Amino acid sequence: MGSVHNGRLPAAGAPGVGYPYGHFGHLEEHEAKALEDFKILLEEKGEYTPGPPPTTTTPSCCTRFLRARRWVPQDAYTQFSENESFRKANQIDVLYDTMDVDAYEKSKTLYPRYTGRRDKRGMPVYVYRISHLDSKAVAAYEKDTQSTYSMAETDGKTPAKLLRLVALYEDLTSFVQPLCTQCPDREHAPTPITLSTNVVDISNVSLKMFWNLRQHMQAASELATSHYPETLDRIFIIGAPYFFSTVWGWIKKWFDPVTVSKIFILTPAEVIPVLSQFIEMRDIPKVYGGELAWEFFDEPAWDEGIMKTCKWENGHTAFPVGPKRWELTEDGKHLQCIAVGYKDGQPRRELVCKVAVLNSAVETTEQTTATEDAPVVAEDAPVAATPAVAATESATTTTAPVDEKTPGTVKVAGMAITVKGEEVYKGDHLTTAPVDEVEALKLTDDEVNALKEKKEDAAVPTAA
Repeated sequence: MGSVHNGRLPAAGAPGVGYPYGHFGHLEEHEAKALEDFKILLEEKGEYTPGPPPTTTTPSCCTRFLRARRWVPQDAYTQFSENESFRKANQIDVLYDTMDVDAYEKSKTLYPRYTGRRDKRGMPVYVYRISHLDSKAVAAYEKDTQSTYSMAETDGKTPAKLLRLVALYEDLTSFVQPLCTQCPDREHAPTPITLSTNVVDISNVSLKMFWNLRQHMQAASELATSHYPETLDRIFIIGAPYFFSTVWGWIKKWFDPVTVSKIFILTPAEVIPVLSQFIEMRDIPKVYGGELAWEFFDEPAWDEGIMKTCKWENGHTAFPVGPKRWELTEDGKHLQCIAVGYKDGQPRRELVCKVAVLNSAVETTEQTTATEDAPVVAEDAPVAATPAVAATESATTTTAPVDEKTPGTVKVAGMAITVKGEEVYKGDHLTTAPVDEVEALKLTDDEVNALKEKKEDAAVPTAA
């Protein structure tokens, strides 16, 4: 195997390795404590926003900064604070919401493009083809970025071409990942999607082209590391030329060691055997040996699971081009996709579709202690073929008064079980069945007994 670190790929789903471990809903005790401490730091600064839709301070986003900084809350907060200063100085939300649609689409041709498909874990699959990025194309793009393309005021220091790239990262974190998160047809459905799988095609790229592109690629990688940490999962490099070992010496200096450990260089014979371990054949582009009729300059070929999740509005049957973001509806049961940006000089704000909220309406490191904080599952939410329930490791006790509506929480084999009136939460997943109807919950005998005991007690002992 042509892995760049240990010569072997970790087995998919290997215990304790990679997603979902270290992600919200699958935290070890010390990780949950670090997340709580980080949240306290944010609350002290008045910066904590639980979501959804995801913001830079939702728990799932906070865990990204914590993973990037080895679960040291203060170190994570330092990077987070620097990122927030960058966002404010360059009005990133304004940049994304007012970006010219045509300029946005041009930017997509120079960076990884979303295929519209997901890997076997539900993560979005991106493809980055480099062979068309000659010096002429990059120079033309950089010249184009100097013209006005949004209403955002900037710090005057960040190059315009990088701010255009920021808009594409905003699309990943504000549109694509939240959409994938709300699709129920994945193993760990209650766990938010915060990563992406990338296939990087470097075939037909000369050493001279790599040399000319080094600053372009270095700036992009450094921006991702600083401002969008832990958004990349496995990166498969295919089509590597004979001289790539020289190029690799440059590239690995641009990434942090954790990201480097996720990069795998595949020989031609390894492409399909390896990719098919992690991505279904129907979701691998034909050009790489799969079944998907998609090429680099195509718009996303949306997979069936995503399309079924969406309830289309205003005549839409697919997502339009340009920037888009999600907003929570007033009833808290749906996320609605809003097409934003500027088209032909006019602001665009159009409802595209709605998706049912499948995960917690409020992500929290604790079990909820008030009705308004309870997880929400939309009545019309699509049902996965095999329901998945998160094993939340971060349940805590509560100091709420004891009455029949007070949640009772118990941990059984690491699983948080909460009783709230006649509603039962397993992890952060709401099941509306009465407590006695344990068949619907698929609980173990130990969990059933624990639930019955807690139902009688109606509360958790007050924390000391």
